Amino acid sequence: MSPNGESHIIRVLYVDDELNNLLSFQAAFRRHFEILIASTAAEGLQILEQNQVEVIIADQRMPKMTGVEFFNIVLDRFPGPIRILLTGYADINALEAAINKGEIWRYIKKPWDQNELQNTIINAYEIFDTRRQLQYKMQELERVNEELNRFVYSTSHDLRSPLANIMGILNMAKIDSKPDAAPKYLNMIEGCVQKMDVFIHKIIEYYKGIRLENEIEEVEFSSLFRDSIELNQMVNPRIQFVTNVQQDVHFYTDAFRLSLIINNLVSNAVKYQRPNEENPVVRVDAEVNEKEALVQISDNGVGIVPDHLNKIFDIFFRSSDFKNGLGIGLYIVKEALNRIRGKIEVSSEPGKGTRFTLTIPNKPAPVLAEPEPAQ
Repeated sequence: MSPNGESHIIRVLYVDDELNNLLSFQAAFRRHFEILIASTAAEGLQILEQNQVEVIIADQRMPKMTGVEFFNIVLDRFPGPIRILLTGYADINALEAAINKGEIWRYIKKPWDQNELQNTIINAYEIFDTRRQLQYKMQELERVNEELNRFVYSTSHDLRSPLANIMGILNMAKIDSKPDAAPKYLNMIEGCVQKMDVFIHKIIEYYKGIRLENEIEEVEFSSLFRDSIELNQMVNPRIQFVTNVQQDVHFYTDAFRLSLIINNLVSNAVKYQRPNEENPVVRVDAEVNEKEALVQISDNGVGIVPDHLNKIFDIFFRSSDFKNGLGIGLYIVKEALNRIRGKIEVSSEPGKGTRFTLTIPNKPAPVLAEPEPAQ
């Protein structure tokens, strides 16, 4: 069992030149761990080339290369696994140097105690897993920091653009002496303000999507779809919305993030309809079971060119067909899905339409606290 509660079999490599030791180790621990064995340092390195190993144990006294010398090579080529040295004699100076240089994490005296060695392996894996999670968090932090820098730059530019337009319109209005010109300029200003309002709402969605903690609630897909359609229908009243929901079970997830996802995808389906389409249609389907929900949102709009399909979820990416967008909606969708452990697939044909397919896991129902007895 790994520290995060998920089932995991720890993979251990044991290097020893004595066959009896290898067989004894394998027999003692094969029920608890996945054991790989090697009788030489070279064979051990070959195994490391071909396998993901989390804990390495090596005997100190081996011909041609000691355990410490072996770990010195391992540290350079495979720094991730935790290294444990088995030693049958007390060479304190060599052990102290190996520990100080980081070549080994711990040493065990031979003959080993099975319980002690088993607990040592488990503790070593916990350290390995903690380091791996920390490395992932660091990489994720670097990614978010890079995107935040791009976000600040892009938003400052996109917010200044409509403001500059408003200033230009006001200057034009000042020098226009026609008495009936005011409505024209007011309409132009209103368009700029609406664009700013949409962008500010997207900024708020972005912030909430990456900052707020998950809050699991029960979701009823018919109601969720209805609210999203009512929100987007006024943009293009000509669009026919078709919904189909098959939900006979309770479904739990982060309702806020799921609403963000559905609203952004429905909004795109409405926004990128073809102007000359006589029967614009947006379909929203959901099939829900105890394990997950399968949601599809499809349209008969402009579609997406194949070269752009693997880029549309990148922040601020705007393809030629999406040039009027802000380049943030689908990024918000992807990030929100990551937070609720969902998946998304997209298929599209230029000039015929696009389909987004979502797979969203059904979380366990939240446990409610028992009410305290009345005094």
